[in-house]
Amino acid sequence: MIRGAGSGAEPPNVHGYDRGIARYLHTMYRITDPEKSRAFYEALGFTFARDMDIVRDGELEATNYFFSIGGQESVLELTYNHDGRAYDLGTGYGHIAVGVDGLDGTLARLAEQGIEPERPPYQVREGGSFIAFVRDPDGYRVELIDRSGK
Repeated sequence: MIRGAGSGAEPPNVHGYDRGIARYLHTMYRITDPEKSRAFYEALGFTFARDMDIVRDGELEATNYFFSIGGQESVLELTYNHDGRAYDLGTGYGHIAVGVDGLDGTLARLAEQGIEPERPPYQVREGGSFIAFVRDPDGYRVELIDRSGK
């Protein structure tokens, strides 16, 4: 049963969230090389926040790496499984999007680190923001959206 606002059946506000409003927490996907992934996401402006080992039955199973961006804390979780398995991206994954101030300058800084866009920046519609896509070390697409107002 879905409870509506004002039904009197709302759970207590134990986490400080606004009642009746969901709060986005993070996106997670699996990676194969934590060092390369960290360098990539830091080049995009993410800040490494923390890591957390997952131990199951006394064995290190995985490590989660959390990244923040701007004032948003721990919005990206990258999971490295220590068993060495590989992953397919699948057909359902699209991309994550990051707003940048000055797409051309951002792409120039990324190029210095060997990160190139899939194609030159373009607009989806006339008058819209310029965008470009880059891929992380595991092939995940990241959309860069120019927020400079040009």
